[in-house]
Amino acid sequence: MEEIRTEGDRIIGRMEKIMKKVIYDPREQKKIGMLTPSSTTTLEPICSNMVAGKETIVTMHYGRFSVTKISLEEDALAQFDMEPMLQAARLLADADVDVIAWNGTSGGWLGFDIDRQLCARIEEETGIPATTSMLAQIQAFQEDGVKRVHLITPYLSKINELIIEEYRKCGIEVVSSVCLNQFVNRSFALVPQEKIKTMFEQVCQEPADGVSVVCTNFPAMWSAAEMEETYHTKVYDTINTVVWAAMKMIGISPGIVKGWGKLFDDCR
Repeated sequence: MEEIRTEGDRIIGRMEKIMKKVIYDPREQKKIGMLTPSSTTTLEPICSNMVAGKETIVTMHYGRFSVTKISLEEDALAQFDMEPMLQAARLLADADVDVIAWNGTSGGWLGFDIDRQLCARIEEETGIPATTSMLAQIQAFQEDGVKRVHLITPYLSKINELIIEEYRKCGIEVVSSVCLNQFVNRSFALVPQEKIKTMFEQVCQEPADGVSVVCTNFPAMWSAAEMEETYHTKVYDTINTVVWAAMKMIGISPGIVKGWGKLFDDCR
């Protein structure tokens, strides 16, 4: 029988083979490099806030490449060709970051295997371990035994359908889902908190193991802790999960992050 490997197993296996630094100083803090869509304005302040005051332990660093819309049109899909992403990763590698994370969700509709291929290419070219928001989210599901989730996104309904299918391949059932049918990436960041809270209310009508929020330019994390308390659930956002996974990859307990929900609180 073929051995079943989790996302965590895959990451550990790759990290054993790589990681070389140009300049190594044991006194330096750990550095997390984030690949960021060019028109995104949400993930950077959230990620930086998560580690604020922890600068002697870990810091966040960002590299952009062009992404302006999310759809299934040819030009939108072409934004996620690997070469621009690899170029941004190479520039992050100049800073001797300890891990590179694609803080984006394209694997949700292109397929998780595309994310795995991207990580392998980043590691091959930079010698730095890599992960993505979607792979980190699946890793969190697997570690927490999550099988049934609600899904919230700002995306087009067809994008949601593809995400649901990728989840199904990983043994994750989507109980209920909601989307805003938007496709301009900049617009995602402008969704008000009251609308986001309404979306949580819409999906949290039936039992599930947690709530998945997919989009790293969607500002749901600002309300995540409140929504967890209101609906007695756990939020697996594609921002908090990638920070959580990146920290684990570089030997830092995610429990140092305070005030950002159960994913971090449960690590203490």
